[in-house]
Amino acid sequence: MGALELLTIKTIVMKRIIIFSALVLFVVAGCRKKQNDVSTEVTVSYPTISFAGGNVYFSIPLNGGLPNVSATAYDSFYKERDSVILDQSSLDNTQTGLYIVTASAKNKYGMTSYSSVYVAVTNINPVINLAGPYVRVSNNDTVHVSKLATGLYMTDNVAGTPNVAAQVPAFFVQTDDTTIILPLQQTPLGSLYGASMACHMSPLDTTYQYSIQGNPSFGTSVRTFLKL
Repeated sequence: MGALELLTIKTIVMKRIIIFSALVLFVVAGCRKKQNDVSTEVTVSYPTISFAGGNVYFSIPLNGGLPNVSATAYDSFYKERDSVILDQSSLDNTQTGLYIVTASAKNKYGMTSYSSVYVAVTNINPVINLAGPYVRVSNNDTVHVSKLATGLYMTDNVAGTPNVAAQVPAFFVQTDDTTIILPLQQTPLGSLYGASMACHMSPLDTTYQYSIQGNPSFGTSVRTFLKL
């Protein structure tokens, strides 16, 4: 076999090696690409946020310390506990009123749930209790007031109306012996807030009053409620 033939054979062998190597690289690259393209199906599930004792209503005095809100979160589908973050940036302990503190929890897939607690800022004496049945003076319709925390109340019928479709609950805060605040809040009939707000306490006649503002479903006349 001559030198020319040996050179030709070596050339052919090298070409085959190069072609084979290129094919191997192509196959490996293709496999890697397929592996990267594989996606994981994730079931939508959100953590459930729970507050200690089920309490979501708190009260602190003016300029007092922030409330100790204890909360946990658990995702029952993925069976994992998630941390809870409380955003107290909206809480101003230098101003009386009602504040909403949002709690959030995120699972390992970034699915986030939210819940809220309500914090009243008031210097009212804790022994004062406005809770009980009341009658709206103008129409004798009965409403019920529940005490949720010191100075924080909920009425089951903010309008004091016999119209069932317009009977919505609302929060109000008592800040001193003669003052209540009906803060801006959301209700099933939209947002509302109060004006001309006041209260009067005596052994014979305890009353509170306000005018509902910011909601076309209600008139703006002053509504007065007398405790039964």
